[in-house]
Amino acid sequence: MRSRTLSNGTTSFAVSALCLGAMNFGTRTDQETSRAILDRFVEAGGTFIDTANNYSVWSGGHGRESEDILGAWMRDRGNRDSLRIATKLGAAQKDPAKPLSTTPPTNYEGLSAEVIRRQAPESARHLGISHIDVLYGHVDDRDVDLAETVGAFGALQQDGLIGIAGISNVATWRVVEAREEARRQGIAPYGVVQQQYSYLQPSPRFGRNNFVTPGLLDYAASTGTPDRPPLAITAYSPLHQGAIARRNQQLWGGVDHPTSHARREVLHEVAGEVGATPNQVALAWLMGGEVPVIPVIGASSVAQLDEALGAAELALDPEIRARLDAEPGGPR
Repeated sequence: MRSRTLSNGTTSFAVSALCLGAMNFGTRTDQETSRAILDRFVEAGGTFIDTANNYSVWSGGHGRESEDILGAWMRDRGNRDSLRIATKLGAAQKDPAKPLSTTPPTNYEGLSAEVIRRQAPESARHLGISHIDVLYGHVDDRDVDLAETVGAFGALQQDGLIGIAGISNVATWRVVEAREEARRQGIAPYGVVQQQYSYLQPSPRFGRNNFVTPGLLDYAASTGTPDRPPLAITAYSPLHQGAIARRNQQLWGGVDHPTSHARREVLHEVAGEVGATPNQVALAWLMGGEVPVIPVIGASSVAQLDEALGAAELALDPEIRARLDAEPGGPR
């Protein structure tokens, strides 16, 4: 599998061009299936695995089942040193008696220095590792001063607990300001941002800050200089939870509009012509863009994973990319 380099200007390492999302491992995806998916991903050359400290709460778990599954699997396989593990903090339950929500009141713990100092070592313990390669703030926290959040991540980097810090579900201006704050503090900045992103884009709406935007792509493209350390983008829900491939599945999250339906039809046409599945073309589009991103692929079976892995070496010709990128209804 092809690889990409993650870097914050101080720490750098290679990761596979596809990242395996372990969100449902241990809950919706049982342990045996989870381990089979992990084994197949590594067999195919995958090295980058993504989880969080709260995922399974939404599935009736205690929050860390995915971290526990990963930790036990790495221990049994003895393969920790060949992998890059990412996890997240900040969106676990602040009040265990109340549910999590994606709309206020969210009941998220947030990104105070106290939460970061407490939760990062706990994630490492559940994962059974001494060093977390990538640690994201799972959600932006505007109630905490950026200097506090950035400083807390910087302290974990200086202590050697984490390699590269990142942020997720965040407005682009907040990424830029956080990286400037890191420069002011003399510490490594966020080196990666994880946002929702797929071939289908949402309609514009004030406050919709969880999607990759053209502005974020443009900013990421400007990085990698001595004055502006690299910034990579990872993309969750790159297949829109199955709606890319299934025309009868409803689109969600602001994406259900005529342009998306037209783009999905073009995607299916192209897939038939190049001899790939719509999912494979959608992933190849993300990986091979002018600003390449790293898709975080979720799979509930080895068969689903194998389909996604088929995109790892799929290169789209410039003419095909131009057709996929054309305004729907325009010249073809």
